Amino acid sequence: MNIEAAHLISKLGLAPLPHEGGFFGVTWASPVQDPAGRPCGSAILFLITELDFSAFHRLKTDEIWHFHAGDPAELFQIDSGTGALTRTVLGPDPLGDHQPQAVARAGFWQGARLQKETLSHGWALFGCTLSPAWDGAEFELGDRGALLGLSPANKGVIDSLTRVG
Repeated sequence: MNIEAAHLISKLGLAPLPHEGGFFGVTWASPVQDPAGRPCGSAILFLITELDFSAFHRLKTDEIWHFHAGDPAELFQIDSGTGALTRTVLGPDPLGDHQPQAVARAGFWQGARLQKETLSHGWALFGCTLSPAWDGAEFELGDRGALLGLSPANKGVIDSLTRVG
């Protein structure tokens, strides 16, 4: 990891994110709670580097990714029902082909990596918001074999964004 990424991780108080990869820090949880006591929303900062990625995983709620700084990154989603793959480039050039934000849909497999052909910083910083709030009990890490069974035409992307199976 380069010095700039290490400095951001330290300055923002980010910690390694087990299983998924990258570094994160919770910055806000709504004081308003649902009847079960779960905050109605949450926000995190999330950083990936050229040495790591966000492994395919799925959540039970939509997650909005907001690009903040650094290199463009590819956010991939696999529809859990059809196996269809979509790719969104999040980055600093919204007048070009970059998006400033994207929604990772509830129940879809999502994973992200830096766009290798455009590296200049070696990292990308995002904000991620969820409503209701993030709940680690709803996190499911993708298994390579199961994802290949669901979406065999996307072997290259699946192999590069899985850690198990």
